[in-house]
Amino acid sequence: MVSNPVHGLPFLPGTSFKDSTKTAFHRSQTLGYRNGYAVVRRPTVGIGGERLQVNQLSQAELDELANKAPVLTYGQPKQAPPAEFIPAHVAFDKKVLKFDAYFQEDVPMSAEEHYRIRQVNIYYYLEDDSMSVMEPVVENSGILQGKLIKRQRLTKNDRGDHYHWKDLNRGINITIYGKTFRIVDCDRFTQVFLESQGIELNPPEKMALDPYTELRKQPLRKYVTPSDFDQLKQFLTFDKQVLRFYAIWDDTDSMFGECRTYIIHYYLMDDTVEIREVHERNDGRDPFPLLMNRQRMPKILVENAKNFPQCVLEISDQEVLEWYTAKDFIVGKSLTILGRTFFIYDCDPFTRQYYKEKFGLSDLPRIDVSKKEPPPVKPELPPYNGYGLIEDSAQNCFVLIPKAPKKDVIKMLVNDNKVLRYLAALESPIPEDKDRRFVFSYFLASDMISIFEPPVRNSGIIGGKYLGRTKVVKPSSTADNPIYYGPTDFFIGAVIEVFGHRFVILDTDDYVLKYMESNAAQYSPEALLSIQNRVQRQEAPAPGLENKQTKEDPGVQELEALIDTIQKQLKDHPCKDNIREAFQTYDKEASGYVDKEMFFKVCDSLNLPIDDSLIKELIRLCPHREDKINYHHLVRAFSS
Repeated sequence: MVSNPVHGLPFLPGTSFKDSTKTAFHRSQTLGYRNGYAVVRRPTVGIGGERLQVNQLSQAELDELANKAPVLTYGQPKQAPPAEFIPAHVAFDKKVLKFDAYFQEDVPMSAEEHYRIRQVNIYYYLEDDSMSVMEPVVENSGILQGKLIKRQRLTKNDRGDHYHWKDLNRGINITIYGKTFRIVDCDRFTQVFLESQGIELNPPEKMALDPYTELRKQPLRKYVTPSDFDQLKQFLTFDKQVLRFYAIWDDTDSMFGECRTYIIHYYLMDDTVEIREVHERNDGRDPFPLLMNRQRMPKILVENAKNFPQCVLEISDQEVLEWYTAKDFIVGKSLTILGRTFFIYDCDPFTRQYYKEKFGLSDLPRIDVSKKEPPPVKPELPPYNGYGLIEDSAQNCFVLIPKAPKKDVIKMLVNDNKVLRYLAALESPIPEDKDRRFVFSYFLASDMISIFEPPVRNSGIIGGKYLGRTKVVKPSSTADNPIYYGPTDFFIGAVIEVFGHRFVILDTDDYVLKYMESNAAQYSPEALLSIQNRVQRQEAPAPGLENKQTKEDPGVQELEALIDTIQKQLKDHPCKDNIREAFQTYDKEASGYVDKEMFFKVCDSLNLPIDDSLIKELIRLCPHREDKINYHHLVRAFSS
């Protein structure tokens, strides 16, 4: 009978007691994961947390129990199925044994070495028992390296037996195709594999080194330089070391001279000097790279060598007392080379470091040699020749192919077809010019003036265009700064001088009055007063009051003079007596005024035998009132 292990009582119902301290009655987990793989683990704790008893049987007893077949209980045991066959190329795929080895090679034709040690790697492929020998490639070795023996099965004796991985170990020699390889070590995978197969590995050996290669790794022998100057040492020490200076050659004092920049190279290896030109884009010069070729430059010549033909023969040390050296090239100083004085204003960082270490000159600042550009010279225009406008003539001095001066397009669009017309008389001491009248047209779009003289019959003067459309310069302005006449210079009583001819403005048209009214701020008080007087004359009283006007009124005098001129022209022509009756027909109120439209219609129907310009001038001088014209002066002028 099994007893209770706790209390010593039989393990029977009623004799066992429940342990209140046990709270966990689950089964222990026997499955788990390790490194991502599912594994089975043996439980160590049973239900309730009791630790399981470890099997105390010996290995022999366990083997006996494992091999004991319970024939009486379960009958004859069934034979286990054979293990699955795995081919070698699958089981040992990509599994390679690597051994480090070397072999010795004779060098018969060399005075520096008698033999050579060549290190190799021996690879053994487990999948097909093949081997290969590879030699690591060494740069600049001069030997064909790489694959010495390609992958294949290698024989180990004359009977044709092949090498097996059991034949390989550390510290042994193997012969392959007449060459003996000494295996000194293997990698970690090879060591683990051979030990797992029960092969005891020899201790690793040190890799043999090639004596000639080790000799090349030793530092070069240092020779003591003689105390005297050694040109070879200078060449070896300062090879490819060049001092670079930035210099200028200022030749502005001579005719057509200029300030040009150069780069001076001083070669420390042989104390030679080279001068290179600095070309800029579009500088107009041929791209010659060198001003002076690389050569030694003499600083002080022997007195007897001043007449030495330097252009033919080379200068030697016998003709030179002192040559240019590095200490002669200092930033901020000038030096003369081949007759040209160069000023050094800067150098590169290597040159600064060299002068600091060699001569102790730590401060070599850059010198600003840039010159301020002179102020631009204002081009002077030649004197005006009188042809065309001054602006058009000035374009020939600005560009090679002259273009028309720019116009104020907005002003042209705003003032398009806007013309101010004035009546003017010529101020001249000649009696024949006193009765001449001219019509001034001022174009607001272009500020140009045109003058037209109405033709007068039997006056002896051919009328028509007196001046084409052009700008007129005021007499007080100069040719360099011309001032043209503007609309504010034209008003009744103003004197306009046009190319030496003086004109007096007598009257304006209605559009000028409207323009001056809308732009009154631009006109002077004198111009506005003249317009006010003209408006007052237009609003003069009826014809019955005309006799009360003084004869000193210039408007009345002008009207009387025009009437006399018309009567002189009509002295040989019969006048029609029905002129007054024609106007009185439309003047029903007998006021002496008729509408403007009716006035011009009557004048056209009468076919008056006089010049149209005189009729227009007479109509202009006739008193006006609102939209009506006084016809008495017209009737008086054509009466017999």
